[in-house]
Amino acid sequence: MRIIMLVLISTLMTSQLWAQEKQETKEDKGYQFTAIKDIPHTSIKNQYRSGTCWSYSGIAFFEAEMMKNGKPETDLSEMFVVWNSYFDKSVKYVRMHGTMNYGGGGAFNDVSDVIRKYGIMPDTAFSGLQYNEPKHVHSELDDLLFSMVKSIIKDKNRKLTPVWPMAIAGVLNAYLGEIPEKFNYEGKEYTPRSYADDYCELNMDDYVMITSYTHHPFYKSFAIEVQDNWAAGQVYNLPLEEMMQTINYAIDNDYTVAWAADVSEKGFSWKNGVAVVPENEVKSMNNLEQSKWESLTTAEKKKALYTFDGPRTEKTITQDLRQQAFDNYQTTDDHGMLFVGTAKDQAGNHYFKVKNSWGTDQKYDGYFYVSDAFVAYKTMSIMINKKAIPKALLKKLNL
Repeated sequence: MRIIMLVLISTLMTSQLWAQEKQETKEDKGYQFTAIKDIPHTSIKNQYRSGTCWSYSGIAFFEAEMMKNGKPETDLSEMFVVWNSYFDKSVKYVRMHGTMNYGGGGAFNDVSDVIRKYGIMPDTAFSGLQYNEPKHVHSELDDLLFSMVKSIIKDKNRKLTPVWPMAIAGVLNAYLGEIPEKFNYEGKEYTPRSYADDYCELNMDDYVMITSYTHHPFYKSFAIEVQDNWAAGQVYNLPLEEMMQTINYAIDNDYTVAWAADVSEKGFSWKNGVAVVPENEVKSMNNLEQSKWESLTTAEKKKALYTFDGPRTEKTITQDLRQQAFDNYQTTDDHGMLFVGTAKDQAGNHYFKVKNSWGTDQKYDGYFYVSDAFVAYKTMSIMINKKAIPKALLKKLNL
């Protein structure tokens, strides 16, 4: 009987140890990140159902710049930028007879253009929520404005009225609110212009955009050919290695970097909080029939679909590979975000920590980690403080 009891106890202990080991293995599965550098920045926001990531990330960038300059954490108004940018875009669309992209999208230079031209204000003075919704929902606004500008350029009266811009402003006022001429902040009265100049103390001449493509000369600027660059914003062109050097140099020196990139890749997973470029990625699954898929081995399936179960070898990204993806529409201008630090995974691989604008209901409370390979491959452009660029590169760019 005692022997039986010992056997039972031994079996139970072995079972418990096995279950514990299995649980630990399950918990250890996936990516594990350790911080290398964290740069002070403002809290995660939620653009919700609006195509305004460019404003959220651009504003987040300037908020971090203010903090670096010694200002307290400040919540600037993304919708002030959206209102003014949408109005200017409408005017240009009509002047261009509809021969440009129109919609809720934009670019980082739209944010700096608005601040330069109109100023800025805190979110408490202009939240942009006027239509009985707790968060931003812009599909009706986008569709209505597009219908209006298309109707205007039809020019059925053979002469445009002088009041059509007022109609655009009226719609923006209805959905986002009428921008106040003056407002109070911390006991002082400001206009958008005086708030930008006297409180924020941001000089838009201090900022530039950078990219890396071979269809334009290096160390020169050009208007990057993406649909949302309606304002023909200029980007400086660096070789890939120097663009990556610039990003790392900026973060090492406590500057955040506004990041526009393609996030439609199989290696991007918001749920898992990571973006990578797996080496063994099947380029297209369109013609892979179910019967063929079911006949694949586990290893073959892992090659076809990235499972995010932990670090693996990534593709080596070259200048040519990056260019081919852009030329073939495999890299598209999807999303604007903000680099706020760096980290490493359990294998020692380097990542950039990204502040997103999709709320906090996610594995890392609204942040995710992107590999060096993903940044090198899928970056469309960055916005950066000139002081965050290595001096040797500033000289090459004549800045």
